[in-house]
Amino acid sequence: MITKETLIENDFDLAIRKSQGAMLGLAVGDAMGDIGRDPEFRTRYGLATHMPADARSTDDTEFALLTARTLLDNHGEVNAEVLLVSWQKYIIAQGGIHRRAGRPLIGAVENLKRGILPPYSGIDNVFNNDDGAAMRIAPIGIVCAGEPERAAEMAEIEAQMSHDRDGVWAAQAVAASVAVAMVDGSTEEIIAAGRAQIPDDSWLGRTMELAMNICSEAEDMRAAWEPLHTQLWTPEHCVVTEAIPQAYALLRLTDSDFADGMFWACNFGRDADTIAAMVGAMAGARQGVSVIPNDWIELVRQPAGVCLKFAAREDIVSLANGLAKLIG
Repeated sequence: MITKETLIENDFDLAIRKSQGAMLGLAVGDAMGDIGRDPEFRTRYGLATHMPADARSTDDTEFALLTARTLLDNHGEVNAEVLLVSWQKYIIAQGGIHRRAGRPLIGAVENLKRGILPPYSGIDNVFNNDDGAAMRIAPIGIVCAGEPERAAEMAEIEAQMSHDRDGVWAAQAVAASVAVAMVDGSTEEIIAAGRAQIPDDSWLGRTMELAMNICSEAEDMRAAWEPLHTQLWTPEHCVVTEAIPQAYALLRLTDSDFADGMFWACNFGRDADTIAAMVGAMAGARQGVSVIPNDWIELVRQPAGVCLKFAAREDIVSLANGLAKLIG
């Protein structure tokens, strides 16, 4: 790994490239993973190998932009007060959530409208153990580059807006992993940083252990593919104890390579948009924006605003540049 000082003092362009890689990697994974599981797309192409022109962001990208915008508006600070102001300004005051959002995100907004504040907006909430906090947390990992524990602390506060327990621990894991990826951590170090945030005696801790064991026993991705789907499957609804271990397994089996990670994650099925968004954020932070095709960047850099209206007015490249300036 490099030091945070090397990242921001000796080669600030590197910090920008990595921040762009994380944010655009998340957006590409979100859009391409969503289209890759679409029945019509799969009938025509079989596999997702490219970014079609009609690919669009989902709540994964747009809530990640909310996290980024909150950080930028508040000089990198995250606390309950600034989060409440941000959710009020960018969600509630603009008509609320419009489409595609996960149930705990919708529930959290309704709780806030009723005066139920965090952490209870996340505790007293439906499906508060899904991946809706982990999907949006990468911006915290960017600004906490090289400081996984600080990233986890900030992620806990942010995630408690809508989630509890496994849902919060998952967000802490992804934030810590992105923080390590930003300073060139190895795949092993990236995964270890995330795993350190998850209690062993938790549902997520147990499924993470299961996923890593599957990876250890498999010779390659093909051997791991079926057990990663069947042994981690949660009935009726995909929750974080399924999606997070799958994302980390894909990261491990592709050694954090962005192109390979996108291929496998976007074709994973089930919660492929979120799985690919998390893989894209971690791999993109490690390798930098140069590994992402320019035409893919142009398709995703301005989100559609299908979930949060403000997102359609944002430019991901500009946001990523701003986040890089907050590292320190």
